Amino acid sequence: MSESGEAAAPRGQAGGWLTLRRRNTLLPLALVIPGMLWLIIFYAIPIISQLWISLQTGNPDDGFAQTWNWAIYADSISEYSEQMLRSLQYAGTATIACFIIGFPLAYFMAFKAGRWRNLFLLLVILPFFTSLIVRTVAWQTILTDDSWITNALKTVGLVPQDGRLLATSFAVIAGITYNFLPFMVLPLYASLERMDRTLVEAATDLYASRWTAFRKITLPLAGPGIFAGVLLTFIPAIGDYINAQLLGTSQQYMIGNVIQSQYLVVREYPTAAALSFIMMVVVLLIIAVAARLIGTKRLSEAAVA
Repeated sequence: MSESGEAAAPRGQAGGWLTLRRRNTLLPLALVIPGMLWLIIFYAIPIISQLWISLQTGNPDDGFAQTWNWAIYADSISEYSEQMLRSLQYAGTATIACFIIGFPLAYFMAFKAGRWRNLFLLLVILPFFTSLIVRTVAWQTILTDDSWITNALKTVGLVPQDGRLLATSFAVIAGITYNFLPFMVLPLYASLERMDRTLVEAATDLYASRWTAFRKITLPLAGPGIFAGVLLTFIPAIGDYINAQLLGTSQQYMIGNVIQSQYLVVREYPTAAALSFIMMVVVLLIIAVAARLIGTKRLSEAAVA
């Protein structure tokens, strides 16, 4: 009995060791599989489906057939290049405006707000408690021709007496800037809040000016937040159509308005799918170039630090 018991112990230990090793192998897979399934079901499959649709030809009445019509991409670019360029212009301008407004606000919240920091954070995210459409409609009231803001700007000469703010490019960009400003402020705040301020103090002790310390230390350390804020603002802004629809006219329509119209009004599904893919590729190229210029390795090191 003792011999068989002694002989059985190593087998039990070996079995337990194999079970532990198998568990260490399967646990990461168990954690990854739900996310992978989510991406496959809700991202990969829809993208493949839209790529399939974009290469079809036909009409809503007779149906669409797969003809591998790759020429639709060139035709879509040629026909809607104006709206594409306008989307890039509006989204880029709004992103710059969000940064100009958001960086001082995030800096103040991170270093100067003190015990009021949570209140300012609440005020930043408070617009999200209201529907995007409601917020945009509110801007219609703010920028209408007889609003006090329009009248005040006319009084000081910033707007001509026969001019207007609503139904202009300014109104659309202002709406985009307002609606996506929190997406810029929050990453900037998170990046600045965990920054080691003793580095700035050390720089000033070494006779660096406040501007030099900000340019050489604060701004580079805020790089990950800047990069994240730009992405979170620019990407949804370039596909936005609510602001152009409610605050502009057909002269201010962006590519999102065209895609929305092609899907829901004209029902030209291949063109809408092709335009969606074109804009996705454009955004990915812009991100790749920006990451290359900024340096993803430096951004990663700053984020970890």
